[in-house]
Amino acid sequence: MLSDKDCECGCFEGFIKAAQSRQKTELLWITVALLAVFFVAEWIVGLWSRSLSLQADAGHILSDVAALGVSLFATWLARLPASGKATFGHSRVEILAALVNGLSLLAIALFITWEAIERFQNPSNVLGLPMLAIAVLGLIVNLLNITMLHPHSHSDLNLRGALLHVIADTASSVGVIIAALLVHLWSWFWADAAISLVVAGFTALSALPLVKDSLKILLEYAPESVNTHQVETSIASFPGVVEIEKLHIWTISSNRVMLCANLKVECATVEEGDKLLQRLQTHLQQSFGISETTLQLTSSKSGKAIPIHPLFNQDLVSMLSAQGNSNLQRI
Repeated sequence: MLSDKDCECGCFEGFIKAAQSRQKTELLWITVALLAVFFVAEWIVGLWSRSLSLQADAGHILSDVAALGVSLFATWLARLPASGKATFGHSRVEILAALVNGLSLLAIALFITWEAIERFQNPSNVLGLPMLAIAVLGLIVNLLNITMLHPHSHSDLNLRGALLHVIADTASSVGVIIAALLVHLWSWFWADAAISLVVAGFTALSALPLVKDSLKILLEYAPESVNTHQVETSIASFPGVVEIEKLHIWTISSNRVMLCANLKVECATVEEGDKLLQRLQTHLQQSFGISETTLQLTSSKSGKAIPIHPLFNQDLVSMLSAQGNSNLQRI
């Protein structure tokens, strides 16, 4: 039985988490709004001033808006309960959107690179002052976003990712400012194309890990943070575990690692099996960050599941649920 004090503490922790979630969502919305407005302004000025570097930076910002929008959408989807055929929920939409975003970034980088090469061969006049003005405005917007996100990014991977996007945008803005000064002061129109290539390179470099990580999750690879050999060795070292069969580790979505396995064990009673499951669950969560596990225990002597009760000729299938509780199922 939970005491009144425990219930109050649980309610208070839930309130704090809800408040933090709302604050994170609000920060992301403000960041997306600022970047979206600036994207429109930068794209228009880029076309008017014929600045390829502004258009390249605008494409980079558009990808960031899309990435942050996906993050917000995924946060909303994560709140929806798993139901019907969506037994894992809808969080994998985030991975699909990340893959599309990464491929779009590569397409933008290739397009900007092609245009920059054309500009080197056929230079065109660029309006330096409008280019400089919008680049300075972009630097101010990005610095404002960094100021908002940085204090909250240390303990939240989602906000940390958003901060990294904004820092990349800031670097692009500085590059465009340098190109704008070179164009305005000395009419070095090639600088606009050169900075465009730099921005395209940053865009491609940011896209490749996104595509790679998304494909690994969709192909159900074990995450990089988990060494499958170490996990198997660690489980096998537990007293009572004789053999491990069909060990699978995969990622459902960001920060959701799952494990399932069949274990041959030497447990004479249900209580021993239940204690073993609890120890395994605690160990996997603390040592490898795997909190969602499904384990089936089979007696190594009879080749059958551990009996539930000596009066009944039935078997035990022990399942460790996503919340870390042990569920016993008669089969």
